[in-house]
Amino acid sequence: MDIRIVTGDITRMQASAIILGIFEGPAGLTGQLAAADKALNCAISRVIKEGGLKGKQNEITVFYTLGRLPAERVVVAGLGKPNELTPDKVREVTAAVCRNLRQKWVESAASLILGARTPGIGIENAVKTMTEGALLGTYTFRHHKTEQPEYGEVKVFTLVAPGEASAAAATTGYEKGKILADAAILCRNMVNEPGNFKTPTYMAQKANELAGTHRLKINVFNREDMVAFGMGGLLGVSQGSAQPPKFIVMQYQGRTELPEVDLALIGKGITFDSGGISIKPSEKMGEMKGDMAGGASVMAAISAIAQLKPGINVTALIPATENLPSGTALKPGDILTAMNGKTMEIISTDAEGRLILADALSYAVTLKAKNIIDVATLTGAMVVALGDFTTGAFTNNNGLVNKVVRAGEIAGEPVWQMPMGPKYRELIKSDVADIKNSGGRAAGAITAAHFLREFVSDIPWVHLDIAGTSWSEKDQGYLTKGATGVPVRTLVNLALSLAKNKPEH
Repeated sequence: MDIRIVTGDITRMQASAIILGIFEGPAGLTGQLAAADKALNCAISRVIKEGGLKGKQNEITVFYTLGRLPAERVVVAGLGKPNELTPDKVREVTAAVCRNLRQKWVESAASLILGARTPGIGIENAVKTMTEGALLGTYTFRHHKTEQPEYGEVKVFTLVAPGEASAAAATTGYEKGKILADAAILCRNMVNEPGNFKTPTYMAQKANELAGTHRLKINVFNREDMVAFGMGGLLGVSQGSAQPPKFIVMQYQGRTELPEVDLALIGKGITFDSGGISIKPSEKMGEMKGDMAGGASVMAAISAIAQLKPGINVTALIPATENLPSGTALKPGDILTAMNGKTMEIISTDAEGRLILADALSYAVTLKAKNIIDVATLTGAMVVALGDFTTGAFTNNNGLVNKVVRAGEIAGEPVWQMPMGPKYRELIKSDVADIKNSGGRAAGAITAAHFLREFVSDIPWVHLDIAGTSWSEKDQGYLTKGATGVPVRTLVNLALSLAKNKPEH
């Protein structure tokens, strides 16, 4: 989709469709919506009077102009109640409109900037969120399809600014929105890729491509390096697979005068998870190609951070491997030693993500990172607790987690802090090692977080369990069926916030 910024009178635009917003409530038609209504012989106001158009959030009503306007259609998009309009609702309605037009094979559309006059949003933020909504809401994954698509594509989406003075702010908003949307789409593409293509080597190749494009420093460590580092968790999980493991380190230097790591982003990179010897049920096992969503998230996030250029040093760490059963696979009852020297008893080989994260977290500690965020599709228990709408957050530092929650609010990616009481730690005590990798079914997401906490020392740390939010079973809002790209935009917003830039809205 080609998104353009122009100024002018939208009712005079040449396009297959023009898009106008309407709020819910008794207020009369004003501005260009009133002008369009007049040109259509009051068709819009008649439908409102008859109760067919109420302005409710995401309500879409299409009027054919029959030659009365240069555009073929006028699309009236419901914005809900004026005092309840938020940037995320602007994203949602933009996605809904663009998907509706795509189903009608509309190739070009022009829209007023929805929410531009709403207090707390403004031109730049409205354009940013509309750009995100349009690109994310019309995303499709067709890398392996040979048949023709069911619908067309909105090839040109023009946003009409009210005047030249606002065009510069609109352009800035578009540029930011596109970077964020493209990063989330990069993550979606990687997660949606099937496991026979998406190996740990693929992850390393993708990281090298991104590093070259965005001038990031990169190191890809192989099995021999892991042995030297003492990464027993990553080595142990990988020993059941014929695919060699990779440990990927990507660095963005926004403060070139200082080498320290302000923020370490760590992403679980299990490119396919069968459960290992503790094998999963066959139903929906194919979705386990997405068990590297955390790794994809941090790779995509650092690529966006590099383009936005905040004054902060960010390092992304991705331990990547498959988790498969074989004659050489890790077994229940085995004991592994992590990079920091802690021993780990294996209760279930299907609790493998925390084993590879243990080594990545230990590595981040050696870098003396000031803040650590790890992202992982870690536990089914997280899905039971919060469903697929909200990411669970666990922390040793309330100040940092509050910033993460705020970054998620801005992105429209809700985050909820979960408890980390000391009694939960008792559930992962082991009789034969320092800790065990499963505390049982009860409070499974919390005990998994406590396991990870053993490897962060006293560094401020937040663990994000995206087991529910990384994948969607259906199109909803600007999320499409399959990989969601959550929490890429949250991580970018957090980096901007830590860089003491004005947070993105």
